[in-house]
Amino acid sequence: MAEFTHRSVLLEECLQGLNIRPEGVYIDGTLGRAGHAREVAARLTTGRLIGIDQDLAALEAAPRRFGEYLDKVTLVHDNFRNIPRILDSMGLAGVDGVLLDLGVSSPQLDDGSRGFSYMQDAPLDMRMDQTQSLTAAEVVNTYGEEELRLILSRYGEERYSPRIASAICRRREQRPIETTLELVEVIRSAMPPQALREKQHPAKRSFQALRIAVNDELGAIADTMEAVIDRLNPGGRLCVISFHSLEDRIVKTAMAQAARGCTCPPEFPVCVCGNQPKVRLSPRKPILPSKAELEENPRARSAKLRVCERC
Repeated sequence: MAEFTHRSVLLEECLQGLNIRPEGVYIDGTLGRAGHAREVAARLTTGRLIGIDQDLAALEAAPRRFGEYLDKVTLVHDNFRNIPRILDSMGLAGVDGVLLDLGVSSPQLDDGSRGFSYMQDAPLDMRMDQTQSLTAAEVVNTYGEEELRLILSRYGEERYSPRIASAICRRREQRPIETTLELVEVIRSAMPPQALREKQHPAKRSFQALRIAVNDELGAIADTMEAVIDRLNPGGRLCVISFHSLEDRIVKTAMAQAARGCTCPPEFPVCVCGNQPKVRLSPRKPILPSKAELEENPRARSAKLRVCERC
């Protein structure tokens, strides 16, 4: 049982946020190592947990991780953006809670062969769902220079994106860029000496940007937020953990809009739209990891948890 010693990010805060009812129906839309999901299932009696992941490796490992709680779990290979369709296929109008732990999972980072890491050499892959066709190699070797610049700038907030995009295009004219460390070398060659002396790895922002582009991560979040809120039962909770500002901005905006209700212009003396708030923010500010958790798990340092409750 040593594998369960891994501590999921903001675990207790997520369990409190979901406010689990033993007979309720819950979704973990990003199953991963099933750390959060296992604890949710352990609190159910007649309830059910729907565990969704686009990574088949996560689903294959899930039965062993759930152990005695597996009979309370339904596993689904899909992207969380398709939660409404999944619920329709199960004949479920709504659920009592949804958890989304965004970004790349620890197993994906730790498995060097998946191509997510800039520290290990592997084919340029970066697909969370390995049944999809688009890979990082295709993006790097076939996208135009301006498109690459926009990806690096928008998704990685990389200030040297023009130089890196240009260097990628020059290198691939000689031969395709096929591995992670080949790409790291190209990125390093494009950056000025002062940037290479920074504490952060020079390829971190570029790898983040490519991963987001390959998996359409921000599009999936934007598609999901409103749709999932609409499928929460009254009193149901949505808990979302984000790890960088691009993710958090989408989550924060969607929850704030759902909590606002009225869409009338500010200058209107009274509401004429009649829209009512769909959710309450609980709490209004994001929940951050404790000092103790950060000492135990440095990967949690950028995590933010936002919670809302269906009215």
